[in-house]
Amino acid sequence: MKKLFMVVLMMMFAIGAADAAVKLSYVDLVKSLTDLEALAALPPAGEKCQQWSSYDRASRYDEKTGTYVAWDANDDGVGIVRTEGDKQVLAEMEGPGCIWRIWSALPGQAHVRIYLDGAADPTVDLPFSGYFDLKNPPFTYPALVHDASSGKNCYVPIPFQKSCKIVADKDWGAYYHFTYTTYPKGTVLRTFKRDLSPEETAALAAADRFLSENLGTDPAGKRKGEIAFSKPLIIPAKGDMSIAVNGRRAITALKVKLDPGAIGDAAKALREVVMRIYWDGEKSPSVCAPLGDFFGAGPGINTYRSLPLGMLDDGTFYSFWYMPFTKKAEIEFSNDGDRPFPMELSITHAPISKSASRTMGRFHAQWHLDAFLPTEPERWIDWPMLKTTGRGRFCGVVLNIWNPKGGWWGEGDEKFFVDGEKFPSTFGTGSEDYFGYAWGNPALFQNAYHNQTISEGNAGNISVNRWHITDNVPFQKSFEGCIEKYWPNKKPTQYSCVAYWYLAPGGGDPYDKGYSVEERTSYRIQPQVYRVPGAIEGESLEVVEVTGGETQIQELDERYSGEEHLWWTGAKPGDKLVLAIPVNDAGTYELEMQLTKAVDYGIVQLSLDGVPLGGPIDLYNDGVIPTGPLSFGRRELSAGTHRLTVEITGANEKAVKAYMFGLDYVKVEPAN
Repeated sequence: MKKLFMVVLMMMFAIGAADAAVKLSYVDLVKSLTDLEALAALPPAGEKCQQWSSYDRASRYDEKTGTYVAWDANDDGVGIVRTEGDKQVLAEMEGPGCIWRIWSALPGQAHVRIYLDGAADPTVDLPFSGYFDLKNPPFTYPALVHDASSGKNCYVPIPFQKSCKIVADKDWGAYYHFTYTTYPKGTVLRTFKRDLSPEETAALAAADRFLSENLGTDPAGKRKGEIAFSKPLIIPAKGDMSIAVNGRRAITALKVKLDPGAIGDAAKALREVVMRIYWDGEKSPSVCAPLGDFFGAGPGINTYRSLPLGMLDDGTFYSFWYMPFTKKAEIEFSNDGDRPFPMELSITHAPISKSASRTMGRFHAQWHLDAFLPTEPERWIDWPMLKTTGRGRFCGVVLNIWNPKGGWWGEGDEKFFVDGEKFPSTFGTGSEDYFGYAWGNPALFQNAYHNQTISEGNAGNISVNRWHITDNVPFQKSFEGCIEKYWPNKKPTQYSCVAYWYLAPGGGDPYDKGYSVEERTSYRIQPQVYRVPGAIEGESLEVVEVTGGETQIQELDERYSGEEHLWWTGAKPGDKLVLAIPVNDAGTYELEMQLTKAVDYGIVQLSLDGVPLGGPIDLYNDGVIPTGPLSFGRRELSAGTHRLTVEITGANEKAVKAYMFGLDYVKVEPAN
């Protein structure tokens, strides 16, 4: 089913990028939806994968100063290329090429039109929602067109020979991605038509059927000359075991079967055991990852099925990444735990020709923490998932997040810098958007190309993955793939990931292969949050009345008791907020509070039971800071509930007139 497309890629490499008369039929493109072997073919010069999206156009690279401007701009829902009359241009591409992925978080009923090869009439003219609702052929195959936790996805190929222009009516919705590949000059593609031939329709139906029903099996089927074997292993505590495969071959399937009851704490044990793979006698492994993470989810055992990787209900973990070598593959398992680790290892490998081996990259997969963070201060937000040099293809990532205090962790965009680009040719709109879902929806989902396998309500462990199969990213010299990370490690919000890519022999894989077992396992420590002794947290107080705006809990940092405060927004001068202050016993009390100051905060008058607590308090500051403890003296208080009133009276002349208010805590202590 897949050999033709693999041969075509080899031809593109062998002939070169200049005038390669390579023809790719629509059926060829459809077959690539399930073709894992083709990923190993090193890319010819001129092949690129890029993305148009609605990212905030305030983000830019200033060539004069060599700096990144507004790099954390976050109005990512409505960015466009330009307007033409009453229309909005969402994307423009020069062919030959193919759109592989369309995504949106909020597609509307207004039309989005795709014009191909300079035609006056659109090839596709549908409401934007019509690309995703399974009602409009050929966008009707549920494995290729589907919802994933609020995200709308379409993976039906849309090829073009000369050009592609995507134009939308106003009110088309919010948030879009169009991910596409362009091929070397001379490549011949059949311009897309919605009315597919019977052969093309059958190919799409076959791909959809496999991706719907057969995930967990090798899409290539049985290969000529393949050998499969299984072997039970017990990796000793603090020990290693290795297995070698010799010859000019490729590992086509790698499976591990576990008895969860025999390995103890799976989340811990699967991080204690590391798998390393060495190609052709290399000294440093091209694959180095904790066992569970390598198979696409971590920590622990989290069942799911996708095209290249998965974890099944019977304890089997599988990989169908195609892994070629010319002399020897050595697979090593190291157990840093205190107990033996039993498992059954299964390997399938098949021969490759001498000519094919020269045009194939080597498979790489590396687990890491905070490797190669950018040195430019304005790029503080970019967290590199992969940074490599040489020639190859980026094929995917599993991102594991530890976010025990909650709050939305994934506002950040993906950014792919290819071959030394200063501005990324892929610039996304949000972390969940990159992984194919939307709006921070914590519901689990699984699909051939993207999965959310763990989500503890976005508070705790989260694990998401994305496989770039048709939309793999070719590079000739270098690749840096980042995702924005807003929250610092100390929050704690910590990332780890496994990146998967192919690389020409001798390319740069600079990752640390020696992460200690402590680094792999100990980050999941519950945070210790400081609270002021005897304080009543503002975020815990009952709201009795609010005459304007709304209250919510806002996360802050360690300068605040409980690292949160009660936040009042949307109010205006004259509005009041009334809070209930409980007092258990009648007596004389010292009253203390800590408030928040910032550039958009107001001037407030505080009162307790209708009696003013001093004069107005100006909460303006150029930057968010706590006021420090504010004393309001001694008060005679009866037992019961008292009313603390906050009235907005105005704002500093320097302030942004948003009139916000924040209460960290109230302290009511018996007077000495």
